[in-house]
Amino acid sequence: MSARRVALVSPYALSVFGGVQEQVLAMSRVLCERGNEVLIVAPDSTDDATYDTPATVRRFGRRVALPANGSRAPLTLSPVASRRARDVIDAFNPEVVHFHEPMAPVLGYAALAAHERASVGTFHRSGDGLALFFGRIALARLVARLDVAVAVSAAAATTLQRTWGLAGDVLYNGFETERFVAFARERTETRTLLFVGRLESRKDAATAIIAVREHNARRSATPWRLVVAGDGPERARLEALVARSPSVVFVGRVSDEEKRAWLRRCDVVLAPSIRGESFGLVLLEAMASETLVVASDIEGYRDAAGGHATLFRPGDAASLERAISEALDGEDASAIDAGRRYAEQWSMATLMDAYDERYDEAVRRFQMTR
Repeated sequence: MSARRVALVSPYALSVFGGVQEQVLAMSRVLCERGNEVLIVAPDSTDDATYDTPATVRRFGRRVALPANGSRAPLTLSPVASRRARDVIDAFNPEVVHFHEPMAPVLGYAALAAHERASVGTFHRSGDGLALFFGRIALARLVARLDVAVAVSAAAATTLQRTWGLAGDVLYNGFETERFVAFARERTETRTLLFVGRLESRKDAATAIIAVREHNARRSATPWRLVVAGDGPERARLEALVARSPSVVFVGRVSDEEKRAWLRRCDVVLAPSIRGESFGLVLLEAMASETLVVASDIEGYRDAAGGHATLFRPGDAASLERAISEALDGEDASAIDAGRRYAEQWSMATLMDAYDERYDEAVRRFQMTR
């Protein structure tokens, strides 16, 4: 790979935890390690945080939270911010502009509409909705500006084809696997379960709480402790559901470093989402941390698990409780090692090798249109 300048555009603010934002930051680190110059453009002009990347980070526009795919997306709706982002990209003069979730409003629209450089789009979302239906009509010309389209899962590829008429390669999300064993393994006598994610209805932390409370209510049971890492609109309701039980602890939003430390402290990672997960990266992060995984049996998680997680019926606390017990009772060093080796297939280094090929292809296609 020859060194080049790459601009990464995130429509979602880095100041809010999310899978897309994590992908952008991880990609930037690997690209920089390989001698590339990298610019990250994201929303939220009030964000002055320093992020774990050597890339240049520029932020524009007022951050707003809009309903999207069962969540609330931290976007900007400012056309001025979109134009300013384009100006900064122009000044950086990259060979490739890599748009993540390129049809999400609105930060990348001006740069993509101008199409003055090779463009790659990565589509993360799967599923339907009114926003996609109306967006397909309004943004048809914009999506045609992409030189190369990529989807992060088979489900996302189906959505990409159905909504935008694009046949994109499937490149599953990646992560820096070596970072997930950077902390020492810690264990306590109490079995510790970890939920990490945004506290919103589709993530369904409530089912995890109910499962733990019902388990601990049985006098014959070995107690479990549930650590809930994250924040969001459901937090107050979930804390009320706990009713001050010492077996459930809310630690709030955690940094990437804190998340990786918790993954090494817990016995089981719980992923109870009921929908809207195009690919379960959190499952692979847990496996890379040498930790057991219990996940709901939905398409995105089932695809990611590859037979290395214990699955349960979504939204069913009794099914989740049984799955946790099964995972703990069957804990085996060889199985954990197999999960770790399986997770390493999704290393960010391997993913960026594949993206480098797409960058070259995007440059070729772009030059043919000049």
